[in-house]
Amino acid sequence: MSDIIHLLPDSVANQIAAGEVIQRPASVIKELVENSVDAGAKNIQVLVTDAGRTCIQIIDDGKGMSETDARLAFERHATSKIREAADLFSLHTMGFRGEALASIAAVAQVELKTRLEGEELGTKLIISASKVESQSPASCPQGSNFSVKNLFFNIPARRKFLKANSTELSHILAEFERIVLVHQDITFSLYNNNIKLFLLPAISLRQRILSVFGKKLNQQLMDISVSTTLVKINGYVMKSSASVKKGAHQFFFVNGRFMRHPYFHKAVMTAYEHLIPEGNQISYFIYLEVPTENIDVNIHPTKTEIKFENEQAIWQILFAAIKETLGKYSDIPAIDFDTEDIPDIPVFNDQTDQQQPPKVYVNKDFNPFDVPVYNNVLNAPPSDWGDLYGGLKKPDARQTEGGSPLSSSVEQVAMISSPSAITVADSGDYSEPVESDEEQSDVQTKSGEKEGIMEESSDVNLFSGSPSVAVVEKSNLNLQFKGRYILTSVKSGLMLIDQHRAHVRVLFDRFLAQIKNKKGISQRVLFPEIVQFPASEAVMLESIKDDLSAVGFELSDLGGGSFAINSVPSGTEGLNPVDLVKNMLHSAMEKGNDVKEDIQFTLTLALARASAIVYGQVLSNEEMIGLLDSLFACPSPNYTPDGKIILVTIKEINIEKLFK
Repeated sequence: MSDIIHLLPDSVANQIAAGEVIQRPASVIKELVENSVDAGAKNIQVLVTDAGRTCIQIIDDGKGMSETDARLAFERHATSKIREAADLFSLHTMGFRGEALASIAAVAQVELKTRLEGEELGTKLIISASKVESQSPASCPQGSNFSVKNLFFNIPARRKFLKANSTELSHILAEFERIVLVHQDITFSLYNNNIKLFLLPAISLRQRILSVFGKKLNQQLMDISVSTTLVKINGYVMKSSASVKKGAHQFFFVNGRFMRHPYFHKAVMTAYEHLIPEGNQISYFIYLEVPTENIDVNIHPTKTEIKFENEQAIWQILFAAIKETLGKYSDIPAIDFDTEDIPDIPVFNDQTDQQQPPKVYVNKDFNPFDVPVYNNVLNAPPSDWGDLYGGLKKPDARQTEGGSPLSSSVEQVAMISSPSAITVADSGDYSEPVESDEEQSDVQTKSGEKEGIMEESSDVNLFSGSPSVAVVEKSNLNLQFKGRYILTSVKSGLMLIDQHRAHVRVLFDRFLAQIKNKKGISQRVLFPEIVQFPASEAVMLESIKDDLSAVGFELSDLGGGSFAINSVPSGTEGLNPVDLVKNMLHSAMEKGNDVKEDIQFTLTLALARASAIVYGQVLSNEEMIGLLDSLFACPSPNYTPDGKIILVTIKEINIEKLFK
């Protein structure tokens, strides 16, 4: 067989290219808005219908295009940004590949109206699936008006796998934020289903950041500025007190282009080392300016990956600049001593009232010389004890505390403080308290309960690694090791339970049942907490609001991305409700899945983790018993919902081997 290689039709080639460039509606907005920026527009409007599924419209007041340029712009590799390969290393525009418009036209129905400055009429062009359907003169304002309808209409598989409208809108807003943060000299507006989400006038960088993410950031922003021959760095970093577990706003821009750069991100986090808790993230907005010949942006079709010629040197400069900013603002961590496993040391307070000594009752009428002298005072007649107690009735042996003999010096001291604790035999001789047959039977019964009553539960064998059946003894005493693990005796040996993971398991099952049954128990807060979200997070919150309500949260929309938390789930008292809601929201955003059950799982797990007891928390014996009872009542006590081991058992035979 010969002559089997052939050229692909332009329509097929465009669809292949579109798979890399146009991934979702947010990709369309990114490419078209960047074209508007390159065209010198000062006002850019973005109108979205159904999160971009139905229609995406971009209107600008830029240079516009002629009739010929408008048609040629939709051809593959047609661009006005570069002319030769050397131009790739002197880029000053956002776009340069000449693939965006061709890719969009290959997977959607596009209508373009555009007019050059000074022209009386513009042109109207309609393209569907890479085919030009019509082109005609049209009356329109200067600039360009792109209307992209029915995205992926000719690729059903791609359209089917678009996420829910809230998720797609969240991606659109995230892409929109990256553009508006770097072009603060342009007025932007964004509408979804005719609802205004953003109206950002041309303003300073700091005010643009506050307009997008909320004015609460104003007190936390620290400006950073450094200028060298290799790089100029400016922007803002947040104070260490503003660190968060999830949801940090982290932006790198180079020469006006958003980029992802893990290596430079590490420089920022290294500068904050020992200033923020381990695992926390810090928000930053950092802008780099480097000579265009020292970077390569032609790495990926999305142009978010950039190679630097002097990465290590820039890393050091960035690290030093942030350290200087932290020093300039005196951003030092609060002293937090490790108090785990240390005894409580009482603080001396000279204002404390002195404790009064115990009162001693003395019978003033008693004269020791009026009674017979005995060799042993304990052999005195029983009637004398009554005089000693000031007329109190002689205690009976069965009235002693617990009805059992004194077993330690501590108990003796405690019991002697009460007259009823002293026992005298009927014969007048001092003796140990006498237990009745009933009392001896009670002691045997309690001992039998301690050793005999067992409860079966599943655990993991530490040495074999396979599930086994353990029998938990109903002991009255459990031990806590280093504030992390609970030690309890089982029939096969010694069981160790991770207290935090155990509580996560218990709370997860409880909260998930509340969501499923829509019977979350709410606790009304005295003063509603106000939480504010950026627009990209606020739209996501609307999609999970029902699940939050089912678990016990009551939120009311105050407008502008602000919400009032009126009620919280029962059992979360003492926790910060704002942090709880933010943590659950960011977990749902990271999950990025539209399956309802997966979202509910993510929300429930986030709430359980936030509400569970922390490592280092000292538990009383009753609390440990209650936690273990709740854990073994769960359907799956062995593992956390995300698959981490909760308990392990060291077999008795292996313990004996350790002692040889």
